Amino acid sequence: KDHVLQRAIKITRQSPDLGEYDPLTQADSDESEDDLVLNLQKNGGVKNGKSPLGEVPEPDSDAEVAEAAKPHLSEVTTEGYPSEPLGGLEQKAASSLVSYVRTSVFLLTLGISMILVLLCAFLIPCPPRDLHSTWSRHLGSQGGGDLSPLELADVNGDGLRDVLLSFVMSRNGSAVGVSRPAANLVCLSGMNGSTLWSSLLPEEARDITCLELMPGSLAETICLVTGTHKMLSAFNATSGKAIWTLNPNYLSNGTLAAPVVVLPDLDEDGVRDLVVLAIGELQPDLCFLLVSGRTGNPVGRPVKYNIVGVGNLIGPQVYITTNGAVYILFGFGNIQAVALRDIFVQAQNRDSSPPSLQIEEPEWEKRRSINLSELIDVYSDGVELLQMVKAPDSNCSNLLITTRQSLVLLRGQNLTPYWALRLQGLRSQPTPGYFTDDQTLDFLLQIQDGVGMKKMMVVDGDSGSVVWSYRAPCHVKETPATSAVTSDQKSVFLFWAEGLSAASPNSDIILGTEPPSLHHLYLLHPAFPSILLDLANTTGTVTASEVGINDLWKDAFYVTRTTGPSSEGHPAALVVSKLSLRWALMEGQMAQLQESTPKIGRGELRRFLSRIKFVEAPYEVSGSRNIVPLEGLGQILPIPALSLESRQNGELS
Repeated sequence: KDHVLQRAIKITRQSPDLGEYDPLTQADSDESEDDLVLNLQKNGGVKNGKSPLGEVPEPDSDAEVAEAAKPHLSEVTTEGYPSEPLGGLEQKAASSLVSYVRTSVFLLTLGISMILVLLCAFLIPCPPRDLHSTWSRHLGSQGGGDLSPLELADVNGDGLRDVLLSFVMSRNGSAVGVSRPAANLVCLSGMNGSTLWSSLLPEEARDITCLELMPGSLAETICLVTGTHKMLSAFNATSGKAIWTLNPNYLSNGTLAAPVVVLPDLDEDGVRDLVVLAIGELQPDLCFLLVSGRTGNPVGRPVKYNIVGVGNLIGPQVYITTNGAVYILFGFGNIQAVALRDIFVQAQNRDSSPPSLQIEEPEWEKRRSINLSELIDVYSDGVELLQMVKAPDSNCSNLLITTRQSLVLLRGQNLTPYWALRLQGLRSQPTPGYFTDDQTLDFLLQIQDGVGMKKMMVVDGDSGSVVWSYRAPCHVKETPATSAVTSDQKSVFLFWAEGLSAASPNSDIILGTEPPSLHHLYLLHPAFPSILLDLANTTGTVTASEVGINDLWKDAFYVTRTTGPSSEGHPAALVVSKLSLRWALMEGQMAQLQESTPKIGRGELRRFLSRIKFVEAPYEVSGSRNIVPLEGLGQILPIPALSLESRQNGELS
């Protein structure tokens, strides 16, 4: 008790504001102090009045207690707060400056990046989006004409193929005394159908072929236009200006019988040359004329051949063998071949020829006549059509021959039959494509099968057997068909027929539910052989069509040339249309040909179609073109391409 009383007196002397001494209050204070000591011991502080480093002596005097309780001036300010050292203020100022610099650099970098993004967005043009490009262009009335040339080529460098066509203008506008009405060559934008340029032609055009005659990536595209009489001109595809025109006097005794054929470079001027076939007006003489691709002047004199044959004019077409020998195929109801070397030697009136033309194909040379004639007999049995089909796993091409009674595939290497299929009523060109899984080109055929009916069939290109067939109503004698290759190396086949209805269970005849004037575009995919997709319909007459691929969007598009119904005194209207195939697939209607197991649902089919992507065909598809590639061997696959004018109403759900 004496000890407690002594401590209380000391505290009272030091702090007069504490008031009078109260023993009970002091006792509570002592208990609080004891609790504080215990807490410090638990937390590792002072133990029993001793620090970990040694003993701290207890103050014995009032002065020592007062001195211990007095704070240092350096530790407490006048306001009772701790004071900062001077070095701490300098460190804080330096830290603030660094933070400011970092923020400034970040904002400056962000601003520069935003400016660069905006510049790229406005200065770099975006590629044209053609996924849903569907347009139709009315070109007015055409003044007759039996031919309807159509070609696709990118002439303005936007990555989309544009449309080139020629048509005879109305005879009301032609001059008096002109025997042949003038024609117009028009180029339409592939994006929206607007007119890019147009040029007048002195006569109706038979064919339009656009290509690069000069090798190299910077070579300009040239459009070769062959007329029905004596016209052969080369146009700049970008501007539409004529580069050169063949002088008609070189064809004084004949007229052009077929489109121009592109050859290798014969005069060694760096530009591929051409050959045209002219037919005599009074006698069935055929005349070959070599033409310079650079100037349009003849490369030598005309070369004549007297041939015997009855039927359609075949060719001319260029064939290059595996060894590199170049032959020209032609004939009347038959197929004969002549070496380009022989034509060149006679045209130049000399015995020598360029080294590239001196190559011979032994198997072909064996077929020359006994008198060593320049003509080689290839096939002579009522030939109607000739196509060249790339052979699988080979640089050589096979010959697909359509006759009045059969379809024959000849090996291009030795001209022996590969297979033959007996057919009746085949008049249109077979459409090549991949239907089976053997990566060999198969063929879609259209055969007249009774009145108002036609039979569609797919022939296996490896064996010649029929792997798919179907009868459809169609009153038109000949309608175009085409195919497009997908990314999985399959082909979709498209053809025209009248509206299909459900098949009768007791008959294989399908009756149309619409008038014969309405024609529908149908699509056949090898994965769903029991289903046809109805994509579009038209009431006009499809006269020409082409198919192209949009590489950027992996889409296929179809351009058609259609003439509307004509009445007495009113010429038919000419319409050019374009349709995106991927878009049409999602908007088409499903026609079930027969029940399949398991049953195919609309949702499953729609999901499958949405994943289809189209690519360029690995084989040459160029209609009735006759083009020799810059490198390698040539193959010509004439194929009528798909056309469509108007969208089919309805949607596949």
